[in-house]
Amino acid sequence: MRDLVEQTIDAQGRRGPLAAHGRGQRSVTVNRRESPLAWLAARKLVTARQNEAGERLQVDHERAALGPAVTMRWAARVDGGGGARLDPAEAQLAAKRRFDAAIAAAGPGLSDVLWRVVCAGESLPDSERALGWPTRSGRLVLTLALDRLADHYRLP
Repeated sequence: MRDLVEQTIDAQGRRGPLAAHGRGQRSVTVNRRESPLAWLAARKLVTARQNEAGERLQVDHERAALGPAVTMRWAARVDGGGGARLDPAEAQLAAKRRFDAAIAAAGPGLSDVLWRVVCAGESLPDSERALGWPTRSGRLVLTLALDRLADHYRLP
């Protein structure tokens, strides 16, 4: 299995086959061993629909800047040419609202494993231990949570 693969991303951040073709599309190199969800998807332990739902949640988590920050952001600020885009603060708030709605749609029993595996990048065995679950029960619960998340996102 190749660890690095080329993947297309559209302007809205959708990856792979669900990315809209045309203007604003770009190709990036992705490390499939980077996240536990990608590891599960590469081994066909989650469906493409479940993987897409998890990736959408992860993108909103990153855009909402909910992860730990080590230092201030040194990225150059670019003005103009944005068209009808939201300013960074509005985009961050919109991502936070989408993230909160998705976690609420998953429900209280399933949101814990979603956050741990998809957003925090914790492995399934570590999540099972932290949540006090029996060994090998995490994948079943995670797939149920991803299915509920895919329903929330209205994925086909």
